[in-house]
Amino acid sequence: MNIYQLRIRLADEAALCALTLLLSTAAFAQAPFYQGKTLTIIQGTEAGGSSDMMTKAMLTHLKKHIPGEPTIVSEYMPGGGGIKAANHLFKNVRPDGLTIGRVGGGLVANAVLGEKGVLYDLNKLIYLGSPHSTYHWVFITRREAGLKNLDALRSAPGIRVGAQAVGHSNYFVGRLFSYLIGFKEPKFVVGYSGTELDLALVRGEIDGRINNADTLLSRNADLLAKGALDIHAIMEVPKGLKQAGFERVPEIEEFAKSDRERKLLAMIRTFRQIGTPSILPPGTPREQVKILREATAKMFSDPDFHRDYKKLVGEEPTPLLGEEMERAVKELPRDSEIVELFKKLNAADPLPAR
Repeated sequence: MNIYQLRIRLADEAALCALTLLLSTAAFAQAPFYQGKTLTIIQGTEAGGSSDMMTKAMLTHLKKHIPGEPTIVSEYMPGGGGIKAANHLFKNVRPDGLTIGRVGGGLVANAVLGEKGVLYDLNKLIYLGSPHSTYHWVFITRREAGLKNLDALRSAPGIRVGAQAVGHSNYFVGRLFSYLIGFKEPKFVVGYSGTELDLALVRGEIDGRINNADTLLSRNADLLAKGALDIHAIMEVPKGLKQAGFERVPEIEEFAKSDRERKLLAMIRTFRQIGTPSILPPGTPREQVKILREATAKMFSDPDFHRDYKKLVGEEPTPLLGEEMERAVKELPRDSEIVELFKKLNAADPLPAR
């Protein structure tokens, strides 16, 4: 081989090496961001609760819809009704798209109500969505109490309204309905579990209670069939979403007399509609936010996710997308007088005057 041939061969080999390097670099550049990575979901609850079941239903299906299918692991960080996990995500987590927070509905309520220890800013968090966003509360009484209509509710003194504990949602909503409908010096009896409230109603220990419409239809179908219960009012979340079988029941906003009371209801609906949100820390790159929002949206429309969610959680998912959640948080009423009214209704004191 002469010098000329050797030069040509070396040039060819150099060109081949350059092409190989270019192709490998291009292939590497095109690899999905999440390929080979681990995505951590931090839950603001203990293991085994309903929120944990929701997360378990999501894990496999979220992975499937993220390009690169990363390994997804779940960690638990209970404390302060989700405040500890939300603070950690907001202040300590590196915003690289590799950590998602899953905090209960208290995420929004705790911040708006100014609960002690909240260090995060709702407006700076990045929202991916929630698997559930609808709810229907109904106020019921036992037929034997003789409270067959709204006039009877307003005229009977000392109606006993049962609940689980001061501050529990069925305690607060029970007081909200009593306040807006106009009960006369109602008494709020706490210390029951959800199923114990049903028994207390049957035994006559309490006269009425708040319940979820779906739960009422499934768990108390026999009492409804016997005509042992009277249904007086319903609260729709979101407003306007009708519950089958309850279309003629008055919606709670019909009893609101002022703009302040209507804003209170809007606040409460948003608290509930937010559900159990998945969130990212401020500063997460737009590309990772886009990937995770799209994956979450695809998961929510996946029939396999719906099947597993119903199996683990016991109900159909009613998803709220990240963009919708972000808009709901921005539009949420936060007036100080509304917050103060909420706190009075959630306290153990007598109902405030209207």
